Amino acid sequence: MTGLLRAYGRPIVALFIGAVAFWTFVLILAPQLAVLERALTRPADTLSSSIVRHLEKDAANCSAFLQRILIEQTEPLQDDAVGLGVKTDRSMNPKQIPSTDGLAARSINEMVAPGDNGQQDQRHYNAQCDRTTTHKLLRNDVAQPLFLHEAHDLPAIAVVATDPILHQIAAAERVKRIAEQTYQDLLSARTAASKVTAQNFVQLTQAVLTPISADNRVTEDVRLTEQVYSIFGLRFEQDGEIYERIGLITLARTLSFAVLATVLSLVVCYPIAYKVALATPPKRTAWLFLGLLVPCAIIEPMRIYAWSSIIDKGGVLNEFLLWTGAITEPIALERSAITVLVVIIYTYVLFMVFPIFNALSNLDKNQIEAATDLGARPWRVHWRVIIPHAKPGIAVGCIATFMLGAGAFSVPRIISRDPQAAWFSETLYSIFLETGNSNVGAAYSFAYTLVSVLLVALFIRITRARLRDFARTP
Repeated sequence: MTGLLRAYGRPIVALFIGAVAFWTFVLILAPQLAVLERALTRPADTLSSSIVRHLEKDAANCSAFLQRILIEQTEPLQDDAVGLGVKTDRSMNPKQIPSTDGLAARSINEMVAPGDNGQQDQRHYNAQCDRTTTHKLLRNDVAQPLFLHEAHDLPAIAVVATDPILHQIAAAERVKRIAEQTYQDLLSARTAASKVTAQNFVQLTQAVLTPISADNRVTEDVRLTEQVYSIFGLRFEQDGEIYERIGLITLARTLSFAVLATVLSLVVCYPIAYKVALATPPKRTAWLFLGLLVPCAIIEPMRIYAWSSIIDKGGVLNEFLLWTGAITEPIALERSAITVLVVIIYTYVLFMVFPIFNALSNLDKNQIEAATDLGARPWRVHWRVIIPHAKPGIAVGCIATFMLGAGAFSVPRIISRDPQAAWFSETLYSIFLETGNSNVGAAYSFAYTLVSVLLVALFIRITRARLRDFARTP
């Protein structure tokens, strides 16, 4: 600090410190704190509330529908008679009778469904009455399915089509009263409940029932990935059923492939960077750089869609293999996670090349010649002279490639056709924008960011890279 003050003076140093503080807090810490606050907030039980609210409406419509049928059965209709505020005509087809609130007076069609006892229903099929039951599935992502009446300690009631109409009306009215009371209880519980919870993070580790046939189960049990999942408790069997921790599996797969993409990018890019920086005449360096930059002149989605046309079943690669006789039928490359890995390496490879090139361009070639003159073999020259000098560039390239690969969205979204190859970023997209559960999405996002940062910190620790090394990287 004293050196900075002497070199630049107090005003410039104060401006620099203020800019760093602004960048650190406003652009880094504040967004993460906002995400953490959302992740620790108990989400409203919108699922139960919505289901109960719809159940109340279905029960009310069902009751009105059944009362209309009861009136028609007990009071003969006269021409132009008015029933329940609706003008009816005995000559009309039942499904043509108008009604209030868009509710069909008889049915949505003329289908008559058989009852449990083999007899015909006492009424025509009606969707609202069919849905009037407290036995509604809330979620199936735990060891046992959870139903509405079990979750809120309600009686199991349903409108049974084979019961007498009076019994059906009584059941519908009872379901309606229960739904009204349950909805009010949910609102009261939501107001009184604590706002802070870790349940959003717990959902990341929850096990989900995976329906699978016996034949497919035998096939999957011998797969290496499934065996690895079983070892780490990400996949297990309970009561003859297979359960998987989908969130953790997707997280582990994404980070593993991001690390693998980083390693493969380093293996590919180090020789290229060495060739361009140290083993190429200056006149040819510009042409090599031009060859590296040409793909970047095309926007990323277009490059990804180009890969999609290559790997599809009717794409260039399959057509070539079929033409050469190497295969007899197209390969579903788009359903492979390896394809996503290859395209990610292609998309972000330049973020590895340029930092290594910048670091190697400052290396004095006399050091390489001296090491060679002392009898060092080429691999030893690289290990003892070139790679240590390129370490800052390697560290920057690895961190950039890993973070871009881990956060990739467009590549897996466009390339992959297999849910088993889904990237964690796709899971976040689904939670935030498709299910609308921002609290759980924030927990997933914060956990993902935290794990990624810890992996980067571990990498820096292993490589013994220092902050001033990053600062020296051009």
